[in-house]
Amino acid sequence: MPKTLSSVLLLAVSLLLAACNSSNVKFSIVSGSENTVLEPIVQEFCAKQGATCIVSYQGSLDIGLGLQKPGGLDQDAVWPASSVWVDLFDSGRKVRNLTSIAQMPVILGVRKSKAAELGWVGRDVFMKDILAAVKDGKLRFLMTSATQSNSGASAYLAMLSSALGGKEVIQPGDLDNPNVRDTVSALLQGVERSSGSSGWLADLFIDSARKGTFYDAMWNYEATLKETNDKLKQMGDEPLYAIYPADGVAVGDSPLGFIDHGRGPEVEKFFTDLLAYLQSDTIRKRIADTGRRLPLGGVAIQAAAEPDWNFDPGRLVTSIRMPEPAVIRTALNLYQEALRKPSLTALCFDFSGSMEDQGEKQLQVAAQFLFTPEKASEVLVQWTPSDHIFVLPFDSVVRDTFEAGGDTAGQSQLLSDVAVQRAGGGTDMYACAQQALQRITATPNLSKYLPAIVIMTDGRTDGSPDMFLAQWRQAPVRVPVFGITFGDADKSQLDSLAKATSARVFDGSGDLASAFRAARGYN
Repeated sequence: MPKTLSSVLLLAVSLLLAACNSSNVKFSIVSGSENTVLEPIVQEFCAKQGATCIVSYQGSLDIGLGLQKPGGLDQDAVWPASSVWVDLFDSGRKVRNLTSIAQMPVILGVRKSKAAELGWVGRDVFMKDILAAVKDGKLRFLMTSATQSNSGASAYLAMLSSALGGKEVIQPGDLDNPNVRDTVSALLQGVERSSGSSGWLADLFIDSARKGTFYDAMWNYEATLKETNDKLKQMGDEPLYAIYPADGVAVGDSPLGFIDHGRGPEVEKFFTDLLAYLQSDTIRKRIADTGRRLPLGGVAIQAAAEPDWNFDPGRLVTSIRMPEPAVIRTALNLYQEALRKPSLTALCFDFSGSMEDQGEKQLQVAAQFLFTPEKASEVLVQWTPSDHIFVLPFDSVVRDTFEAGGDTAGQSQLLSDVAVQRAGGGTDMYACAQQALQRITATPNLSKYLPAIVIMTDGRTDGSPDMFLAQWRQAPVRVPVFGITFGDADKSQLDSLAKATSARVFDGSGDLASAFRAARGYN
């Protein structure tokens, strides 16, 4: 048969099969950012089925909080990094058929030259070694917030488990042990940058390396470290050396689960077909090639080890046993209120004339959320007395600077200071950023804090960023500048500041308080 005729027939058969398979199903999944690399596999299946699939990404806590709401999540399926977050928040048992797709140990990747300097190449490393390096000032690392992201929570729970001497499972009373608190608090002093997303943290590491700024290390998923090293290799930079703490690591099980919205049996069948597809040998091999471990055995199906940077998905790891959900919740509160590295935050609030009426009202609501401990603690972003906060309301100038600790009285005073502000005047966020930076860099004992500037604005700003950026480059610490947009804000101006300072911009147009909550997850 002539080749052209054969091709035509093959195309016709393919189209016919696609038409036969067309389900017209619209299916949505909310997933952790670590699954971004697997989305093409999901979309290939959807295309074969003639279905439309939408995959959105949220942090673990956001997924959990969505499940906790009376109406639940809108999506048809959840795909968090760990079933822990479903166990914690899905009290109404909305999620069904929760099935692990991959196994992902959370480990420490250390720049290979730094690992060699610490004497960690080619030997077992324990959490006490990491603690000693942090205390000696020889190691700092990136780590997501334990209260906002699964990878951070996993690293934190492994630290707790190690501090308890490898106890089989963490019990409620263990969290009152002062030695345990001191040990884990000392470990967390090694945090140099935090975030609410493991994927964003990996991007930060890559982008910073591209700019010539090299961080020492990063807690993240074994598979994410592989993705990071693949990119570093392409850039000609040294890889992160994989440290599997010998006294135990937490392992995310990456479960996919169905949420029945009563949209008919064809939607649930689509889910079970998708699940079967992801568990087929061909797809399991592709998932394993990304560096993920497989939950159903299959020793032969795994990515190749890379001894150069100690990556070995076939290596047996000591996996800590996850505590009961109530214990995890208590542990996360302890992290947020007592053990994490304190934040040093300057909040620039836009009270220019364009904020009059609705903008001003929403900003006051956001301030009430930020500075009311009971509200902030519901989503685990509450301040602590160790935190240091500046509030700078601005229009064309900075009107004033209010300063307080994160204790209840301090927050109450800040709330009162914001409550008397009224919208009016022009807009110059750069002037505010400059004063915020000056306040931060003048703070004593700067190294004990995680600094950040957060700018909320609804409009195009006057002025120029040049003077601020010149000061920023000369500052003794790298201070990220996060943006929160509102109304018809010119996002490009905030994007430029965020990009220059390795931060990001959050959309507050729908819910300003939620945008501030998301920004707090990075600080």
